[in-house]
Amino acid sequence: MRAIWKGAVSFGLVNVPVRLFSATENHDVQFRQVHVKDGGRIKYQRVCSIDGEEVPYSDIAKGYETADGQMVVLTDEEMKSLPSRSSKEISIEKFVPSDQIDPLLFDRSYYLEPDKTGLKPYVLLRDALAKADRMALVTVSIRTRMTLAVLRVREGVIVLQTLLWSDEIRRPEFDYLSEDTHATDKELAMASSLVDSLAGDYEPDEFEDDYSEAVEALVSSKIEGGEVKETPAARPEETEVVDLLAALQRSVDKAKAAKSGGASTSEIRQDEAEEQPAQPAARQAAAQKGSSTGAPKKAASTQTTAKQTPAKKSTTRKAATKKAATKKAATKKAATKKAAAKRKAS
Repeated sequence: MRAIWKGAVSFGLVNVPVRLFSATENHDVQFRQVHVKDGGRIKYQRVCSIDGEEVPYSDIAKGYETADGQMVVLTDEEMKSLPSRSSKEISIEKFVPSDQIDPLLFDRSYYLEPDKTGLKPYVLLRDALAKADRMALVTVSIRTRMTLAVLRVREGVIVLQTLLWSDEIRRPEFDYLSEDTHATDKELAMASSLVDSLAGDYEPDEFEDDYSEAVEALVSSKIEGGEVKETPAARPEETEVVDLLAALQRSVDKAKAAKSGGASTSEIRQDEAEEQPAQPAARQAAAQKGSSTGAPKKAASTQTTAKQTPAKKSTTRKAATKKAATKKAATKKAATKKAAAKRKAS
């Protein structure tokens, strides 16, 4: 497990350094929406409901919808100005009886692990909670928001359980339950008898998630039967950033080649002309007329020289490589001969 928060429990004048770990995990089966034809993943776009255009992340802000359907847009700067808590302290406000906390208020559960230096005060707080049969009502800031929570003991470990605010609990407004309707004595006796016949202790391992197991079995049978779609890799999306980087890279390569004599100016201009989009006929004719007024013979000779230069470099490089290989083979042969003579002498 990985700690998601580090801080300390404030227990009177004692601070207990602790780390926070999520105590639960969700084992719900996760499905992907795919194309039945080829198994490709379905992608969603961020499209504005008014103009129908796709919106980049940089243009997305938080909006608060009022009761009458109007939208109030909140910028990042305005969100930063809101009150937030970044304290690394779990402050104990009071110790309350365990039966006063309605389980409906419980939200998320976390394990508290003590640092080595805080083991003694941690054990003291744990034992005090267990002996008093009370929960410690605390305030804590997780992800910049202050929230209420309780500390309780489970299997020798202190558990921090965040609480919902009181106004987050809905009131059950069912009109028909307000009627003066009660069970008769005979009906209540029969129900009590049924309760007694089904009485028992809670054993968590007694029940299992049969749906998840059935899904895993179904998937395994399909894999064994070869019913698996080999989905090809998704085609990369072409963006302006990628095109710009590619254009800059080509420009750098051409500049280096021209500087070292690897390509002539006419070749660079020719490559640039090929990369440009098609021009109208009149503009293209004008461009050809302008290029014909230059000195083609000089350009041709320059191009010939440029093409010969890499060939000479290639020939020289091959000769050097061949010479190095010959020298290496001779050295290796001499070493082998020397080792054989040494073994024979011994």
